Amino acid sequence: MSVTTPAVRTRASESGTWLHSRNWDLTFITLSVVLVAVPYLAYLGLLALQPAMAPMADWFGTTPADLSRNIVNATVALLVGGPHMYATFTRTAFDADYRKKRPRMIWTSLAIPVVVFALAIANLQLLLTIFFFWASIHVLHQIVFITEMYNHRAQNPISAFSRASDYAVILTSLYPLAAYKMWQGNFAIGLNDVGATVGQVLGIFGLSLGPWMVWLTGGVFGIALVVWLGKTIWEWQKGVLHAPKALFIFLTVTASFFVPALGNLDTAFQGMNFWHSLQYLALTWMLNNIRLQRGDMERKPWLQRMSEDGSARRYYLFNMGLTLGDIGLAVVLFLVMVNVFGKSFDYAFDRAYYMAVLSFLWIHYYHDHHLFTEPEVIDYEA
Repeated sequence: MSVTTPAVRTRASESGTWLHSRNWDLTFITLSVVLVAVPYLAYLGLLALQPAMAPMADWFGTTPADLSRNIVNATVALLVGGPHMYATFTRTAFDADYRKKRPRMIWTSLAIPVVVFALAIANLQLLLTIFFFWASIHVLHQIVFITEMYNHRAQNPISAFSRASDYAVILTSLYPLAAYKMWQGNFAIGLNDVGATVGQVLGIFGLSLGPWMVWLTGGVFGIALVVWLGKTIWEWQKGVLHAPKALFIFLTVTASFFVPALGNLDTAFQGMNFWHSLQYLALTWMLNNIRLQRGDMERKPWLQRMSEDGSARRYYLFNMGLTLGDIGLAVVLFLVMVNVFGKSFDYAFDRAYYMAVLSFLWIHYYHDHHLFTEPEVIDYEA
């Protein structure tokens, strides 16, 4: 039998069908979907200032459009992208109990930076193709994880069909318009034609970019959407609809479907990254706070200090400090490429950025694919 303290019971009763509370969920998880538009709007705003930015772009040896893109990318990475990936380690590498639980996962993580550095130098387009594919899987996996945590909060049993319907519409929503843009030859991330690289990979299997991709991804998504809408209406009519989860899925699927339609895909996907990262920061703090309430952080005083009520600022600043360290690494790599190897601004900026960032970001992905299989962490009772 588990022993639950009155404080933990109170927290659990307050949450109800929400992950934390109605206002908290709507602020950090669901209605924060509006943040998806912020990076792209910022990019368009900077483009409107092209005459003023031209001298700065010339000084860096690039164009105003590329400078605008890089400013947006760097800002998102600094404010939320970097802190969110380091927050992972408060639940894995920085937690002695978790290191003992999954030692193989921790040690195999060390191979990831080696792969990133090698691909950045040998084939940046392949690195970015893997990155964006893995990033899309990771973002969708987080959405499934949040959905499954909502299932843990449900007051009615969740059937296997209901789960499958939720997962299907989530996991297929991002790809129809992306496939269309690849077919049209318009799927570029920054200066890199990711669609062409995908075509090369398909060629290994005797396939090529074509309308079949659009019919396949669009057809599968269309079927999944119709089934999900029908299931949701049926649950509403029967009075068993989990409203917070349904709202979250609807807004998420809408954003995921339309983001690839935007012009500058690099900045467009930064919108999804912005939303995803803020969600992750909030979720990780909340889950650590639950672990603290359950008594899972004994003999871990510094984790307790970052997980207790009122510690959100301390928790964010800790992850920001690690982000600044990673930025320092990127600056060093950039200066070496420019001053030692004589590379151009765009060549050095992109490679230094991706080498420094993706080394830790991919470790974050790798760890999360384990953490996202543990939705029971949302339960207040151990």
